[in-house]
Amino acid sequence: MTAITSILRGSVASLLIGLNTALAALPMFFISLLKLLIPSKSWRITCSHLLNRVAEFWITCNELWLPKPEKVVWTNFDPEKIDESKSCLITSNHQSWADIFLVQHLLNQRTPQIKFFLKQELIWVPVIGLLWWALDFPFMKRYSKSYLKKHPEKKGLDQATTKKACEKFRDVPVSIYNFMEGTRFTPEKQKRQKSNFKYLLKPKAGGAGLVLSALGQQVSHLINITIYYENKTPGFWDLLCGDNGGVTIHIDNKEIPEQLLNRDYNSDSSYRTELLQWINELWEEKDQLLDTLHQASRAETKVSEMNRADIKAINTGAAEPEKAQKD
Repeated sequence: MTAITSILRGSVASLLIGLNTALAALPMFFISLLKLLIPSKSWRITCSHLLNRVAEFWITCNELWLPKPEKVVWTNFDPEKIDESKSCLITSNHQSWADIFLVQHLLNQRTPQIKFFLKQELIWVPVIGLLWWALDFPFMKRYSKSYLKKHPEKKGLDQATTKKACEKFRDVPVSIYNFMEGTRFTPEKQKRQKSNFKYLLKPKAGGAGLVLSALGQQVSHLINITIYYENKTPGFWDLLCGDNGGVTIHIDNKEIPEQLLNRDYNSDSSYRTELLQWINELWEEKDQLLDTLHQASRAETKVSEMNRADIKAINTGAAEPEKAQKD
């Protein structure tokens, strides 16, 4: 019955999110068309704000089917003190597509609209790809090292695309969500990478550096998120079925050091070194926090197992005298 209930909930949630997306798509496409037809800068800014409001409503409706986190810990974070006239940078450890939905749910209407870098191929995803385009999500085409050796003229093109995309956000503040690990965590990737972190992959500073370079003083703080799944790492279908893996989320609002703002990531080697050092320090803190959460979970499991064993022993001991008396 539990399995049937989960499948039924997942099916209903899929239907609801599909209807919600279709309803949100209609005004988004209409506003985007007006944005394209009228070249005025002030008009485009107005349209961008309207699109962000529609996206916030879409996320709010999706919260009806999204299972709530088991625990959320806010550190140095007061939504009322967030300066909505400035953009911010968001980062988190990355294990699943579920990460994005959970973070969107927690930060929706608490920060400027969340945007994240997408692979260029994702623009062809039916309906959703066009919505991402309408919302000015930056689409990136990444090249492998082997490809760049054969086509050196493509070197730096992805960085130029990032900078161009971020320039749009100077007039419309956003929250740029950057997975600094670059990919989803798996033990295989961790081993292959020879990561010096216990629960994380090595962070990369490139994405954050280009964003900070492009937006300058427009970005003043980093929302550093740590996601811990106690039971398992859930996939998208798991979320639809109401299973979030027993997630605990820590959200820490950190000021970005003044010396890391308004510098050129591409040309300043010392800046690249300083930024990576700061990010590594954040990752060390994140890894220690994850280790603490893992240890607490193991200790809780051990206590629970001991309690069950004690109850079993008591029940067994109570039954034996009764049996002896009957004999």
